[in-house]
Amino acid sequence: MTTLGIIGAGNIGSQVARVAVANGYDVVIANSRGPETLADLVAELGPRAKAATAEEAAAAADIAVVTVPLRAIDQLPAEQLAGKIVLDTNNYYFERDGHIEALDKGETTTSELVQRALPSSKIAKAFNHIFASEITTDGAPAGTPNRRALATAGDEEAVAFVTRFYDEAGFDTVNIGPLSESWRAERDRPAYVVRQNAEELTANLAKANRLP
Repeated sequence: MTTLGIIGAGNIGSQVARVAVANGYDVVIANSRGPETLADLVAELGPRAKAATAEEAAAAADIAVVTVPLRAIDQLPAEQLAGKIVLDTNNYYFERDGHIEALDKGETTTSELVQRALPSSKIAKAFNHIFASEITTDGAPAGTPNRRALATAGDEEAVAFVTRFYDEAGFDTVNIGPLSESWRAERDRPAYVVRQNAEELTANLAKANRLP
């Protein structure tokens, strides 16, 4: 059975954990405050889930999900995540993270910064442009007319997993391409936190400005 190691148990991390357990994955989830603070969430998720430290979650993961504030990515357990697919949910909130000049100038993307922090991992963008609450409420079976679509970008193997996982969660996928194009689905662009089908998402991604 595939194990998802989820580093970050906030709104997105806990919702991804719910989707994963519902689709038969095992989950090891961590936060910055210690495994004991996740007792209620783990009890809700059931026997497929357990709490751990970030290092333990990374080591246990077949696939990892990194959903921590951008300012904390340098603290990620790179050694335990080496060689693994890592889903990055990050967005740049300068109000929270402080200004990062390379992002302000459009010279890099949040996912490329995660790749720099995890140089041996296979990074793909995922779940960054949907309200967390909608991850478990807006999905629909494959083939449903006007099914909601989500975007991804990055490593080919990682994108293939995201595409499968999105489908299991109830969403179509639009592949933007390399991590360098992942800015198209980031904060304040047309594709950000709006409901759209695959055709609409493709159009919104195409009309995004590099500097919103």
